[in-house]
Amino acid sequence: MPLNLPKNLPAVDLLKKEHIFVMDSLRASEQDIRPLRVVVLNLMPLKITTETDLIRLLSNSSLQVELVFMKIKGHQPKNTPVEHMRTFYRDFDEMRNCCFDGMIVTGAPVEQLGFEEVTYWDELTEIFDWSRRHVTSTLYICWAAQAGLYHFYNIPKYDLPAKMFGIFKHRSNDPYRSIFRGFDDEFYVPHSRHTEIRRDDVLKVPGLKLLSESEEAGVYMVMARGGRDFFITGHSEYASNTLHDEYVRDLSRGLSISMPVHYYRDDDPANPPVVRWRSHAHLLFANWLNYYVYQETPYCIEDIPMLGDLGQ
Repeated sequence: MPLNLPKNLPAVDLLKKEHIFVMDSLRASEQDIRPLRVVVLNLMPLKITTETDLIRLLSNSSLQVELVFMKIKGHQPKNTPVEHMRTFYRDFDEMRNCCFDGMIVTGAPVEQLGFEEVTYWDELTEIFDWSRRHVTSTLYICWAAQAGLYHFYNIPKYDLPAKMFGIFKHRSNDPYRSIFRGFDDEFYVPHSRHTEIRRDDVLKVPGLKLLSESEEAGVYMVMARGGRDFFITGHSEYASNTLHDEYVRDLSRGLSISMPVHYYRDDDPANPPVVRWRSHAHLLFANWLNYYVYQETPYCIEDIPMLGDLGQ
């Protein structure tokens, strides 16, 4: 099944070139199928890039998904046109009375600040609390995973001596868990972060399950509330060139940055990246949609205000 996306969203044309089947909301409305409603709180600076990365993965499912984008009120991104935000994003206030099948909260370039120093922290935590009453399952990615674990469970983050930057090997601590259906015994994940959470802090909390970790990159996936919350410290959604673009950007700014490890062929930045995380990424999002969103969504959700009631 295709994704049901807002008309004229730039990601649509970009992904059609990759032969990914998406359709706009008008065409989807002609089908007698209630799609899964997934809301994305996109905190990344390059909104269109992140939209494209997520849509690429969410489209690889037999389920029809309707996507809507949420933004933080009063925070104007510097790297995305105002018109794009005005056209495709909605404030939380417009959605607070609605329910969604799934939610994705992305990372954000604020990880070296204390959580309470982030200008939108109060609104963000209000959204986190709202999601527990209005969303079936939520996927927290990178900094959002750290923020969610801190907000709900008081788990701290720690500065790293150097940026965790590259592609790292991971293992599952519970390979028969549905989120890992189809995974290999070892799988790879991109990481790009200056901070970490630590396994000892996670293991102290009875309501948390440490599902996956890496010898080099540490904690990767933590689950809470039986799969209603997943906290993922890496960037499985990253495209093949994302780490390269970050590396070149930081070099151009004169920052002290090492090249991403286990990424370029023969560890030579003159060579192209070797993509080893694509299949895992597709399985991760497909399993989340199928086993923790679709199969867990209460039937009564159709009686609660949804995206269609927002007038889109």
